[in-house]
Amino acid sequence: MAASNFVDYVKIFCRSGNGGPGSTHFRREKFIPKGGPDGGDGGRGGHIYIKGNNQLWTLIHLKYQRHIFATNGASGSKSRSTGADGNDVTIEVPLGTIALNSETGEELCEITEHGQTIVLMKGGRGGLGNWNFKSSTMQTPRFAQPGEEGMEASVTLELKILADVGLVGFPNAGKSTLLSTITAAKPKIADYAFTTLVPNIGIVPYRDQRSFVVADIPGIIEGAHEGKGLGIRFLRHIERNSMLLFMISVDTKSIKKEYETLLNELTQFNPELLDKNRILAITKCDMADEEIKKALKKEIPKVSHIFISSVTGEGITQLKDMLWEELNK
Repeated sequence: MAASNFVDYVKIFCRSGNGGPGSTHFRREKFIPKGGPDGGDGGRGGHIYIKGNNQLWTLIHLKYQRHIFATNGASGSKSRSTGADGNDVTIEVPLGTIALNSETGEELCEITEHGQTIVLMKGGRGGLGNWNFKSSTMQTPRFAQPGEEGMEASVTLELKILADVGLVGFPNAGKSTLLSTITAAKPKIADYAFTTLVPNIGIVPYRDQRSFVVADIPGIIEGAHEGKGLGIRFLRHIERNSMLLFMISVDTKSIKKEYETLLNELTQFNPELLDKNRILAITKCDMADEEIKKALKKEIPKVSHIFISSVTGEGITQLKDMLWEELNK
């Protein structure tokens, strides 16, 4: 997916429909010149729904549709006829989308399943017609209820990618290369930092026609939780991953220090991320011989780890097995 096509944050203005007013009509026919009240109720205003669609991966379709309005309910009419309801509007979003009130920050809803539909804003109720108010003491009510006003608010939609495994590592750690090796995804790959500017997703085929989803999150740097580098723009995507695969290049100065720095950034952003299962992959091992690997093992943190090379295929099958086992614990 091109960088310009990936949109994970949009702000839209929504307004549900007003309810239609009730009618003050009186029955008037050829031989009934003074019939009683028969004004019908107004129709309800249109609702605004938000619905999950697993065929969507981005919010780009809402980027240029910033105003979403439902229509008003119609007025009631004679013969106790209820007015037509306003037309509802459904906003389709990718799975993992959260809707927030832009002014208060209150979470309105979150969409995690295909077809999940939630009323984002209710339309106003239709007003009651005058026939509802007739009584023995008031036989000719000449009033009816107005329709209830709809709701309006500025809504922020945030996408947090849903994936089984999130790839976490500093820029140029080999995340995109691994993704292109184990999935059919074709992320941009180059020998410089911040090659990946948007999250990439791929499906990993596994044994017996099974599979799992991997997300390549753009590189984190020290201070990312404070907004440095790509900042917290993509850190939120890690929150929705079932487990994390930390990736550190074999030629880094200190694997232990880099691992601790990554952990610290995640902790500062959201301490709950430490509750996720994690595996450490030492990448680019085609550049290291067995003697170097043996020496490196002494400084590797106490976490499940594996040496891999996306170029030669070293450790790739074993990595898939480890990920599958962790996902199914």
